[in-house]
Amino acid sequence: MLKKWVRFENEVIARLITHGERFEIIVDSEKTQEFKSGKEEVDILDVLSTDTIFSDAKKGRKAEDEKIQEIFGTMDPLAIAKIILEKGEIQVTVEQRRELIENKKKQLITYISKNCINPKTGLPHPPERIRRAMDEINVSIDLKQPIEEQAKDIVRKMSEIIPIRMEQIVIAARIPPEFTGKAYGLVSGFGHIQKDEWQPDGSWIVIVEIPSGLKENFLEKLNALTKGKVQTKIL
Repeated sequence: MLKKWVRFENEVIARLITHGERFEIIVDSEKTQEFKSGKEEVDILDVLSTDTIFSDAKKGRKAEDEKIQEIFGTMDPLAIAKIILEKGEIQVTVEQRRELIENKKKQLITYISKNCINPKTGLPHPPERIRRAMDEINVSIDLKQPIEEQAKDIVRKMSEIIPIRMEQIVIAARIPPEFTGKAYGLVSGFGHIQKDEWQPDGSWIVIVEIPSGLKENFLEKLNALTKGKVQTKIL
């Protein structure tokens, strides 16, 4: 054993489920966040409460050596711990979760304020008005769902109590024939297809309406999908 068991005040579990098996380590939540943020001075040993690899840390069940070797290709607990921290899920303390939720709420408020307007005035709602509306409809913040996706659902619910709509932009795109199959799902997932037509060479011309805040993300994904061969125009 490389490290004696040390109890941390902010002790949580980091878990990786892979190949049908569960592997867990016990870590210090604050040190873990520092380690994952890339701070060079944070040693993996300072993150770990113990270097034991568990299948169920709460019950004290150690993972089988055969499974560890088979899946990770090593029995080095520090190397395995790094993989679990990099690819697995990490619990957070109650205080950390509150902070994460508040930070994401602020991001949502900023996004909605920038990308939505009051249709009666044509002006954006002040951030504080959006916050009050979010509190009024009792929004549940999802830490995993992307800001853009979550904002659309929140705006839909908020529209029941305040005049608000997301600003839209219209983009025309010409997709080369070799990418049309995957492109259809991507385009339709971002917004409303107003019009489309197939060309003699198999390429696809589409006009899509999307929230203005999604423009950069949409164009980036479309360019990545088509290897930069897509032609686009803001209408």
